[in-house]
Amino acid sequence: MEKLLIVDDDLGIQKQLKWSLSQYEVLLAGDREQAISSLRMHEPKVVLLDLGLPPDAANASEGLKALEQILTLSPFTKVIVITGNDEHQVALDAVAKGAYDFYQKPLDGDVINVIVERAFNLAKIESENREIRELGGVDSGIIGSSVVMDKLRNMVKRIAPTEITALLLGESGTGKEVIANAIHQQSNRSKKPFIAINCASIPETLLESELFGFEKGAFTGAHKMTKGKIEMAEGGTLFLDEIGDMPFNLQAKLLRFLQERVIERIGGRQELAVDVRVICATNQNLQQMVEEKNFREDLYYRISEMVIPIAPLKDRDFDVLILAQYFLLQYGKDYNVKVKGFSDNAAAALKSHSWPGNIRELQNKIKSAVIMAATGQITSEDLGFVEESDNISLAEFNLRGVREKAESKAVEQAFALAEGNMSKTAELLGITRPTLYGLVDKYGLQLKTLEGE
Repeated sequence: MEKLLIVDDDLGIQKQLKWSLSQYEVLLAGDREQAISSLRMHEPKVVLLDLGLPPDAANASEGLKALEQILTLSPFTKVIVITGNDEHQVALDAVAKGAYDFYQKPLDGDVINVIVERAFNLAKIESENREIRELGGVDSGIIGSSVVMDKLRNMVKRIAPTEITALLLGESGTGKEVIANAIHQQSNRSKKPFIAINCASIPETLLESELFGFEKGAFTGAHKMTKGKIEMAEGGTLFLDEIGDMPFNLQAKLLRFLQERVIERIGGRQELAVDVRVICATNQNLQQMVEEKNFREDLYYRISEMVIPIAPLKDRDFDVLILAQYFLLQYGKDYNVKVKGFSDNAAAALKSHSWPGNIRELQNKIKSAVIMAATGQITSEDLGFVEESDNISLAEFNLRGVREKAESKAVEQAFALAEGNMSKTAELLGITRPTLYGLVDKYGLQLKTLEGE
């Protein structure tokens, strides 16, 4: 059970809040000293703090001191300040000093419950993100708490110190470059360059020179010697994204480099030794491409010493909410927009969406939503989910709404099955024609009936 600290010198309010928030382990304090003592002992993630504390209950000075001390001792604690209804500016000052939110009396148990629940949810998400950043003492960037992501982080941690050539397999947008960079950052090469090149985004005629470089005069426009990406990654890591799109004739030259660790620039005659670790990635089935003679078998076995599968976002449990919160904080800071989280319908839409574009799609959704948000919370409308989902959001989840949506949909489906015949539609639904027409009028359905009926 989550621990919630309530700091208020009014015993009646203490009792009322404890009763309203009975789903939590409620800790009580009547002044600043008791509050700090309880904070040290129990480390609650959320604190409800009345700013009017003794010995200066008529003002907010003691409460603001308590707020400052709480955040100094436990900077990630979510503090919700409670003020009188004529102390709006004081509440804003408290938020400016680091309070998570504020609530003005008189107390409403339902509203307090919502605010406290959201504070706990945010505290949990932030805690998970901090744990991920602290993994192995580096910010790996691998965000998520699902089982598949735990396994992935463990694989990265194990192979990073080695020199093994890894092949990352995953759909477009699943974060393959992030994983490759995490391997690099946790390796002995972390202080050297991490060079990424997308084999699908560079024309075939230019890809060879991008990889291997060229000598002056090697071709028209080659006015000076230019190093390729392989040389630029000297001592570090070369990430070849979308390796399945590499031209077949270039694959032989790449294979020679991987085997001999030497290259020749285009137009050059001198072999150059290069110390580079190689990580590859693709969203294609390389084994099938080998069978179809579209990818060299010897190269496939050379780059797949360790195969790392990366799960699509739809298979990662509630990671979508953790990632969404991460991007929300990031873009809120980038665009100087103060957003406090996601509304219930936005959270429901995020969880129910199939995410065909994976993390890249989610990232773009959150970025545009932060820019478009008109309130302190991101809504499903801000995310652009209004037209796309027939799912019932948490905000709509009541018997009346469910029944009306079901009735309306049933009428439309029966009408389609009856091929536009109202009599057959009523028969399929088990109702009379007058009742059917009443439902059509009630829901404003546009049904085109058969002529002459």
